[in-house]
Amino acid sequence: MSRVRLISRLDIKGSNLIKGINLEGLRIIGDAQEYSNKYYSQGIDEIIYMDVVASLYGRNSLHEFVKKTANDIFVPLTVGGGLRSVDDVKKMLRSGADKVAINTAATKRPKLINEVAEEFGSQCIVLSIEAKKQSNYWEVYTDNGREKTSLSVVEWAQYGVELGAGEILLTSVDQEGTRQGFDCELVHAVATSVPVPVVASGGMGNHKHLIDVVKYGQASAVAMADILHYDRTSLIELRKLCLDENIDIRIV
Repeated sequence: MSRVRLISRLDIKGSNLIKGINLEGLRIIGDAQEYSNKYYSQGIDEIIYMDVVASLYGRNSLHEFVKKTANDIFVPLTVGGGLRSVDDVKKMLRSGADKVAINTAATKRPKLINEVAEEFGSQCIVLSIEAKKQSNYWEVYTDNGREKTSLSVVEWAQYGVELGAGEILLTSVDQEGTRQGFDCELVHAVATSVPVPVVASGGMGNHKHLIDVVKYGQASAVAMADILHYDRTSLIELRKLCLDENIDIRIV
């Protein structure tokens, strides 16, 4: 069994860490840098920064923020939001990101995935997918869950990997912020259809939800936000639980 990564996801507006429910009703929690430093000190495997208003305003403003993080934190850092070109990706990588997450721009011009993969390697590009359940399939949404695309999540994930995406960040908009658990059926459908790691995001409310999405959803990694931001658990507790459940994780 491959090793499961525990990832902290920080949705950012300006320099603030924010959180909402179903990607709406965003509220400020605190200084994002302080939270990322805390998770790093607790042994987080990776960190994801998502600029939640970047696509709306057509820019990503996290460059200086990422530079500061890269100077203080030494775990893989994925940055997403508003990246629309190879040049945008290059600037973000130069700022200190290890990987970039692309959603809206890729749905509008899928060739961007291939261009980034050819320039920097598949390991650096994460296809970020925001999924909503429809009557008989999951649909891809963009712009922080605002815009419909009519794309099937599973088919889009497969196509994105064919174009060169090395990882999928899969967010259930329906579950995000609800604390009701991941959409394990969604995660399983995507994870069993692509040969790259799938990061489950959206809905973790307790320890059991992590176990479910790894064992039944077959997630390669779990992105956590609310449960860490509000101190409803610690990474120490989560690691102990994973060990008790025979889930392979990094020992710190």
